Amino acid sequence: MKLGFSLGYSGSELKLPMDLILLAERLGYDSVWTAEAYGSDAWSPLAYIAARTEHIRLGTSISQIAARPPVTAAMHATTIDALSGGNRVIVGLGMSGPQIVEGWYGEPWGKPYYRIKDYVEIMRKVFRREEPVTHNGREFQLPYHGEGTLGIGKPLKSILHTNPDIPIYLGTGMEAMVKLTGRIADGWLPLRATPGTISESRTWLHEGAKAAGRSPDDVEIQTGVSVEITSDVKAAIDARKPNAALYVGGMGHKTLNFHKEQMIRRGFADAADKIQELYLAGRKQEAIDAVPDEFIDEAALLGDEQRIAERYSSWRDAGVTGITVATAQQEALQLMAQLAGINQRGG
Repeated sequence: MKLGFSLGYSGSELKLPMDLILLAERLGYDSVWTAEAYGSDAWSPLAYIAARTEHIRLGTSISQIAARPPVTAAMHATTIDALSGGNRVIVGLGMSGPQIVEGWYGEPWGKPYYRIKDYVEIMRKVFRREEPVTHNGREFQLPYHGEGTLGIGKPLKSILHTNPDIPIYLGTGMEAMVKLTGRIADGWLPLRATPGTISESRTWLHEGAKAAGRSPDDVEIQTGVSVEITSDVKAAIDARKPNAALYVGGMGHKTLNFHKEQMIRRGFADAADKIQELYLAGRKQEAIDAVPDEFIDEAALLGDEQRIAERYSSWRDAGVTGITVATAQQEALQLMAQLAGINQRGG
């Protein structure tokens, strides 16, 4: 089992936990993952981490596709690949939601299926440098030939020679998007998953892979889980409810919220409706209080070492190839390394 270490994105301040990142590398963790919403970006921290580490892989979970054109994302990836010595970058991509895409980036929501499909195809063309990049997709065209063009765009090829096979993972959750992940991606980053939802959604992933003539085994599955060693499970659950209420209640429109849809899929339809109603009415504390304990607990590893070890088996057996650990505890990183059976590196 491969382990990753999740950094998330910044709050009001950006502070990278380099002591934990370096510990994860020494413990044999495979990767470290950054994120972005509407604060810190996902790529800049990876350049700093690359300079402070030796071999741990560097992933984005996720880089929002509305934040930058596909060639810019490819330039970020190849630049960090070069700076880090090569073969360390993992490109994790995702759509984000329409509120961020249209409200923060000022772009139309468009057709997510085709936007991601075009985006991945263009990035691969940049990485492989086989010829100057051209693309005539539903959502992206290179050279651009839409409204306002001068008509003199020139196909170009990256002048930077780096790894032509930088892996691309997709952060997806709905059926059509998970199937697309199986068709075109090297890896899958399940959206707010549990062992149960991963097992169910793997069918979609495998259908997509087979439709493209690929083996399902060719697609890595890197899921995430929050881990906390504690004697007070209830307090740990309560501490995670504000984030759940934010995403289910407010991170999306009333009629288009993928996090709410995921909660419904997990069997908490009544709670999802109530949380959204309260949150959108400005009654945030009531929305937080409406988050069921079970909803938090089944998506995390919380408790003493014995409880975590017992519950870890369901994640291990869900068919994933990697688990990304979100924690602020050195002892939690160490425990997960023991449970996953990874070997400590020197240094």
